[in-house]
Amino acid sequence: MKEALLSRIDAGKTRCLTCERKCLLGEGGRGFCGTRMNVKGKLFTTNYGNISSLQENPIEKKPFFHFHPGSVALTVGGWGCNFLCPWCQNWKISKRVGNGSNISPSEFVEMANERCRGTSVSFNEPTLLLEWSCDVFSLARKRGLYNTIVTNGYMTGEALRCLVDSGLDAANIDIKGDAPLVRRYCGADVEHVWRNCEIMMKNDIHIEITTLVIPSVNDGELPLHSIAERIVEELGCETPWHISSYFPAYEFRTPPTPLSTLEKAYLIGKNVGLKYVYLGNVAGHQYENTYCPSCHALIIRRFCHQITESLLRDGKCGECGEAIRGIWK
Repeated sequence: MKEALLSRIDAGKTRCLTCERKCLLGEGGRGFCGTRMNVKGKLFTTNYGNISSLQENPIEKKPFFHFHPGSVALTVGGWGCNFLCPWCQNWKISKRVGNGSNISPSEFVEMANERCRGTSVSFNEPTLLLEWSCDVFSLARKRGLYNTIVTNGYMTGEALRCLVDSGLDAANIDIKGDAPLVRRYCGADVEHVWRNCEIMMKNDIHIEITTLVIPSVNDGELPLHSIAERIVEELGCETPWHISSYFPAYEFRTPPTPLSTLEKAYLIGKNVGLKYVYLGNVAGHQYENTYCPSCHALIIRRFCHQITESLLRDGKCGECGEAIRGIWK
């Protein structure tokens, strides 16, 4: 238990300001996510350092394709989530709050510093590890490590400011669909997610967008076109868009996403003007690779989260010299 960073008293109750649900809690009450609790009028996180998952992952697995390619991030997950998604691919940790390993920020950063180039808070929703993540990011930045999150983007503006000020360098944000779809399946307002994407860009946080394409949910041309168009208009045509295949999980038994559907989504993204569109969970497909938007030369070849060939030269295409947006240190 650790006192939460963000809360206020409303009408004699404690309001959590960690995510946009802004749960109002009476004495002993817990928030929607299960990781915030009102104790005698003060809000506490019950998740500080309570770690469910710990792995050394290629940064491409997040996925980040334009951020420190080929590097490894020590990746950590906690418990719980603030979305309802019935197809959750990590439901065993996101749909409950359990007891994992207790790891302090300093212990985690020491582990990362030994063998990795950076940190990543992922697997479940990283917003729920806000206090721990801020402590980790501050320590990691002092050691020269980068800091990343893989998130649904539903944190409050105040929580995002805490992450940015602590040393957040990059975020992969999951855009699941348009407003009616996200409200129906996730119980959330997607406009808060788009707002946070713009805030991150204005604060020089590297961002990449992921959409899990789920048959019968968001695999139609209209929702996919809507996402791609908003990326171009609000985040810029050079923002990478990852289109990932879904697999049956949790309460969803619909068969996996057909490859033809992913390829259709790829073409939608390219046709609206996105320069970098990728397919995920389809190892060996040509659309895992990075191509120069100017001369169309293959710049980075990938297979199963690994780089097998690179013609990138100082952040530019090795063939024509076109600058490729990203952080290529």
